[in-house]
Amino acid sequence: MSRESVQAFFEVNAPDIKPVVLTDSTATVAEAAKALGVQDGQIAKTLALKVGDERILVVMAGTGRLDNRKTKDTFGNRPRMLPAEEVQELTSHPVGGVCPFGLPQPVRVFCDISLRAFDVVWPAAGDRNSSVCLTPDRLADLVGAEWVDVSQE
Repeated sequence: MSRESVQAFFEVNAPDIKPVVLTDSTATVAEAAKALGVQDGQIAKTLALKVGDERILVVMAGTGRLDNRKTKDTFGNRPRMLPAEEVQELTSHPVGGVCPFGLPQPVRVFCDISLRAFDVVWPAAGDRNSSVCLTPDRLADLVGAEWVDVSQE
């Protein structure tokens, strides 16, 4: 499904937003920033984590790194990255295209405050060479995300 589920999500929830499909890979922050001509931090990376018994998504600035202490304090447990096959099962998106849009099942989504350093951000759009552009607040509103502070300073 992947990009198709993301496209369907935007057609229903934000028809003004269209995924940008590139010939170059956007699978890593550096590749995405270069392909889109933006700063690395503007790439909104989505991390799939297991915290306790819950699987969640955290969207943060591309240059951000999880702060284990803040994450544990925020969620009550130490975060663990999900393995690639579990990420795909949870989101329907491959690693490198993971985003909080077009998910096959409800998943709690959190946006890190690091995104607010930018007027617009570029999360992936379901595969390794597509992305969308939107404001951090719109991203959070569209997916019902809660704002958190879990990145390193």
